[in-house]
Amino acid sequence: MSVINFIIDNILTQASITIALIAMLGLILQKKSPGQVISGSLKTLLGFQVLSAGSSIIVGSLTYFGEIFTEGFNMQGIIPSIEAINGQAMNELGLGRDIALTFLAIFIFNILIARFTKWKYIFLTGQAILWMATMTTVFGFFIGLRGLPLIIVGGFIGGVFAVAMPAIAQPIIRKVTGSDDIALGHFCTIGYLFEAGVAWLTGERGENKKSIEDIKLPKSFEFLQDTYLSVMVVMVPLYIITAIFAGEEFGATLAGNQNYIMFAFMQAIQFVVGVYVLLSGVRLLLGEIVPAFRGIAMKLVPDAIPALDCPVFFPYSPNAVILGFITTTIGTVIAMFVLPTFGLAMILPGMLTNFFAGGTAGIFGNAVGGRRGAIIGGIAHGFFITLLPALLVGIFNSMGFINATATDVDTVAVALLYAWLLGPILKKF
Repeated sequence: MSVINFIIDNILTQASITIALIAMLGLILQKKSPGQVISGSLKTLLGFQVLSAGSSIIVGSLTYFGEIFTEGFNMQGIIPSIEAINGQAMNELGLGRDIALTFLAIFIFNILIARFTKWKYIFLTGQAILWMATMTTVFGFFIGLRGLPLIIVGGFIGGVFAVAMPAIAQPIIRKVTGSDDIALGHFCTIGYLFEAGVAWLTGERGENKKSIEDIKLPKSFEFLQDTYLSVMVVMVPLYIITAIFAGEEFGATLAGNQNYIMFAFMQAIQFVVGVYVLLSGVRLLLGEIVPAFRGIAMKLVPDAIPALDCPVFFPYSPNAVILGFITTTIGTVIAMFVLPTFGLAMILPGMLTNFFAGGTAGIFGNAVGGRRGAIIGGIAHGFFITLLPALLVGIFNSMGFINATATDVDTVAVALLYAWLLGPILKKF
């Protein structure tokens, strides 16, 4: 058991190491030279770490933005956090071992399903699997599952989602990337498909469809065709205006000795730096993981397709990412005020979710319905990803997780599946 725990805690939960080992396996199966195996494995590890470093820079900047946003617009409510639920489940309920074993079970079921069915997707976003394992374990525990049944049921449901979500999203991913070399491995996919559906209903089609990526600017503004400059032009005013609303007194508590407006400006620049680093890591990672994966496809899982985290797709439609972030934020703010009128909890906008999930949803909306579809679909997406966590608050309260809820909509869907379907079924026995 200690060996299994070591593997789970120190290898499988380290996404960069897991992906590097998978790349190594693929290169070995292709009978590459030792030098090529070492080079490809290390470049995969480096690429993922660079991607993670970019994400960390963005997270730091958005954490600051979330604080001034909440203060500036006087928002009070529940902040969704699967991390808090994970910590409480492990520390107060003693479910750490069960979560770890369910994590491993999800990975095993994923490989088995990919090997013996037509769904050939290998889900490689380790953190997302951890959150899925947390949700299935917590809800399985509260409907009465214990021991091996708790782990097997959670592993199977998580494994199904790990192949089903990439499979359902792949037609749109294929349209965005132009190939089937990679798939989307992120448990917010139901939200992305929701935006795509709204974009299809309300957006542009056929020859009338105008992509946000094809915006024609006057010559004096052609510099905005550069991804990083266009991001900067959007984010700098957004940060500065929000900081002004938050006020000098509050801004100074975050800025330290620096002027609070200048600090907001530099945080916006940090966001752009994070995007630059993240996209550099994406390019390095894709250059290694896709060729290496062909070795696994040829030997272990025929036609295997790696399902990767959402930032991998940002370079394919960078303008849609920013549009998705803005429109999703608008939708979450609308939902924050509307949902309490129906007796639901007030859910505060989560800027990290709005950027990563909203940006990816923007890519889906733009691909299906063009600019108009991305705008309308993005606002609808923001409302949708606020509604589902709001529905969970009462259930979590009854379980002892006071004023808590989760974010990733696929894991929320799994929680509702346990609460509304599996729970009543088990009570009959």
